Amino acid sequence: KAMEYAEKAKIQAENEFGKNHNNYATSCNNIAFFYDYNGNYSKAEPLYLEAKDIREKVLGKQHPDYASICNNLAALYDNMGSYSKAELLYIEAKNIREIVLGKEHPDYASSCNNLGLLYKNSGNYSKAESLYFEAKSLREKVLGKKHPDYASSCNNLAGLYKVTGNY
Repeated sequence: KAMEYAEKAKIQAENEFGKNHNNYATSCNNIAFFYDYNGNYSKAEPLYLEAKDIREKVLGKQHPDYASICNNLAALYDNMGSYSKAELLYIEAKNIREIVLGKEHPDYASSCNNLGLLYKNSGNYSKAESLYFEAKSLREKVLGKKHPDYASSCNNLAGLYKVTGNY
């Protein structure tokens, strides 16, 4: 049902705003997310790429929405096992968020966490640990210890330590 409405929203965005509008890019992103979530990576990738191209043209690279699409596309590549592509996009999103939002923004902490997860999955445990610590510290400072994202950061560190045998 969600996909049905997402497809209708994409058609409506195209009709009302054209294909070179952020609303259309958002619709592409939303549909790509559904495909990605369901493991249909071949359908998700072109939609994420289309949304990325549109946001770059319309909003520029130094915009939070552009950083978000870089992050989403990186997550797709991470899911696909294309770690080098994912790394470049996660780093790009992290750098944009640092510049545009600052290091004390929850989205910056999420970028640290996502890049840490990529490094953990690809076996680069020292880089993963550093980024997980940064995300945990930021989330504690900005969101507090009772926030679910802080707990997630603690869990990520625990998972990393388990994988490395640091019980």
